[in-house]
Amino acid sequence: MPARYMPYVLLCPFLILFIVFGVFPLGFSLYLSFHSWEPTAGLSTMRFVGLGNFIFALTDEWFWKSLRNTIWLALISGVPQHLIAIPLAYFIHRSIQNGRNTVVGFYFLPYITSTVAIAMMFGTLFSTDYGLINIAIRFISEVPLLGAFFPAEPIDWLNRAENVKPAVAIVVFWRYVGFNAVLYLAALQTIPHDIYEAATMDGAGSVQKFFYITLPSLKPMIYFGVTLSIVGGIQLFEEPFILTGGRGGTDQAGMTTAMYMYRTAFEFNDFGGASALSWCLFVVVAVLTWLTNRAFKPRDSSH
Repeated sequence: MPARYMPYVLLCPFLILFIVFGVFPLGFSLYLSFHSWEPTAGLSTMRFVGLGNFIFALTDEWFWKSLRNTIWLALISGVPQHLIAIPLAYFIHRSIQNGRNTVVGFYFLPYITSTVAIAMMFGTLFSTDYGLINIAIRFISEVPLLGAFFPAEPIDWLNRAENVKPAVAIVVFWRYVGFNAVLYLAALQTIPHDIYEAATMDGAGSVQKFFYITLPSLKPMIYFGVTLSIVGGIQLFEEPFILTGGRGGTDQAGMTTAMYMYRTAFEFNDFGGASALSWCLFVVVAVLTWLTNRAFKPRDSSH
């Protein structure tokens, strides 16, 4: 075999896998979004409906409710992650030298832990009568001054509609804040120490160094982390699915768009509608990612 063909031969295994497990499912999903199909009846029952699935999705109250739930969860669980992760990473970087890898490992542990195990653990912690979270709230409510900000009665986290989303947001925040802290810690270690030394010689304090050196240097990583949070938040599925038993909780308060898409396909046997929902979700992710890119895009100093 001529040597010029060897690169293509070596690339063939990847290309075959990519086409079979990447390109084909994506293309079939787009094709399916224009059809009505119940998979248990076979491919012969597939019927072309044009934009009918998209029209149904965009006029479906459940879709819009699930999208509002998803955006709420993405914002409430995503924004605090970065507000906590950045100063946490800065503290670890500046204050912890010995045993830093052990500390980072503890913060990264929730991210690599099984979602099922996490959901089972928090299901116990959120227990109305015996959960540790309600016990802690009850204890704080008895403290003078602080007690005015906490309810004295136990909170029914997973059975009342107004409490389901905050419960899911707590789990998502706890799981991913350490992951973001590790990202920012890695970025902090790339900032040249000479810059801080020069700032010290110019009389800059710790706060000035943080806001004028650290944050601008972290901007590319912040953009990367925020983008990951947006994409992951809009596709949120595992945590609310397990915590609410796959049903979305009371009044569907915890049903995300990914959960509704799953139920449409596997519970309502409407794979065409589920495919249309997936492409609608893709558009939402693309728009939010574009807005994030615009927000982090460097401003032209000439204007």
